[in-house]
Amino acid sequence: MAAISQHDYGLLFLNLINILPLSTMLSKPTFFAFIIVAFEALFILQQWRHPIFHFLLLSYFFFAIKTYFLKSKQPRPVYLVDFLCYKPPSKCKVPFSSFIHHASMIEAFDTESVEFMAKTLVSSGLSQETYLPPALHCIPPKTHDRESINEAQMVLFPVMDELLSKTKLSPYDIDILILNCSGFCPSPSLSSIIINKYSMKSDIKSYNLSGMGCSAGTIGVDLAQNLLKTHENKTAIVLSTEILSTGWYSGHEKPKLILNCVFRMGGAGILLSNKKQAENTSKYKLIHSLRTQRAYDDTAYYAVYREEDSRGILGVTFNKDLLQAVSETLRSHITLLGSQILPFTEQFFHVISILRKKLIDESAEIYTPRFKTVVQHFCLPSSGKPLIREVAKGLNLNGRNIEPALMTLHRFGNQSSSSWWYELGYMEGKWRVKKGDKIWVLGLGTGIKCCSLVLECLRPIVEDDKKSPWSCCIQQYPIQV
Repeated sequence: MAAISQHDYGLLFLNLINILPLSTMLSKPTFFAFIIVAFEALFILQQWRHPIFHFLLLSYFFFAIKTYFLKSKQPRPVYLVDFLCYKPPSKCKVPFSSFIHHASMIEAFDTESVEFMAKTLVSSGLSQETYLPPALHCIPPKTHDRESINEAQMVLFPVMDELLSKTKLSPYDIDILILNCSGFCPSPSLSSIIINKYSMKSDIKSYNLSGMGCSAGTIGVDLAQNLLKTHENKTAIVLSTEILSTGWYSGHEKPKLILNCVFRMGGAGILLSNKKQAENTSKYKLIHSLRTQRAYDDTAYYAVYREEDSRGILGVTFNKDLLQAVSETLRSHITLLGSQILPFTEQFFHVISILRKKLIDESAEIYTPRFKTVVQHFCLPSSGKPLIREVAKGLNLNGRNIEPALMTLHRFGNQSSSSWWYELGYMEGKWRVKKGDKIWVLGLGTGIKCCSLVLECLRPIVEDDKKSPWSCCIQQYPIQV
């Protein structure tokens, strides 16, 4: 066959250009095949019989198809669009004097119990501004299920309302709902109460996490992330709280009285999405998550344990081995996390120091990797001053790094699974979070279990959020505790 003229070649090339709009109507693999066939026909018409032309063309075809399918199999990034923290009403504040006065009027407590709680409060790091639910302001406290449901509605409904309003979503836009509350698990579940209240769609995927302690807030986000990786174009809400009225202890055993003193009202709502448009509207992107568990070890399992006392009164025991169990859990968790996010040099020095201690000098110290080389902000467990300082010591963190945890404990108390979002809100309120910054959210709960989230800030956080619980007091902090 004779080669076509230069004029015919130009017309053929223009016709190839004209079929490009087909890419909007055909799937990408089909369109690639269509282009390949067209160019192959061109080679034949031009009598370009050399195998190299056909080899290059087919190589490009297979490369394009492989790249397309590999990219299509990768899950879309998961974005933390926004979050919101609950601020209890002023009537729920419980100054130390009121707490001790009420405790002394409750027949279940003897003088020794009241004195122990008074000392615990003074040394706890809490301020006079923390909150307890209305049921625990009564004498004696009301701890039956009806009051616990009222407390759950008091916290969760405002959080849900404000989160939907802030993000301009309707309840029908939510595809996944995850709710965590460790100590109170009614039937129907708390997640069902939310679905019923907001008339959510019938195919919403709902999950209710209980018994997972303070780490449940980060575990809920980790669960949402995994679900969003397997379901495209979805939106998820994680609601995190702890119901205190059901956990109140009215007995004499000191390890169980600690919960009464340091746990306070709180709740948070977190909106996540894997939709493409979320990249432009979200505050953060989830870039890493990790969970570790030590419930197989009896020391860790019984470190924080809910049980009946000698008189049959239910309470949560904080055992003396708690800090040791936490230290061991964090050591294994941080080692694994470091191997995944730290630069090679930090990992190398850490491994060399371990080998030196084992093989050369048993008294040598093990090098602590500097997580501050990759992470700019830290949201640590705010379970108490000793735990915060122990974690800080293990990670070589300075006062500014642990400031959000200490200030959250001071202003709002230990809010269990929602504390981390108050810490992140504190950092936002101080305008410390910059675009590109990494935030490490470290969850630690009963079991003992750990869950870490690493977030990347997508835009500068400088807006003045009037609905933030820190909005009216952020200028007073930091203070010495």
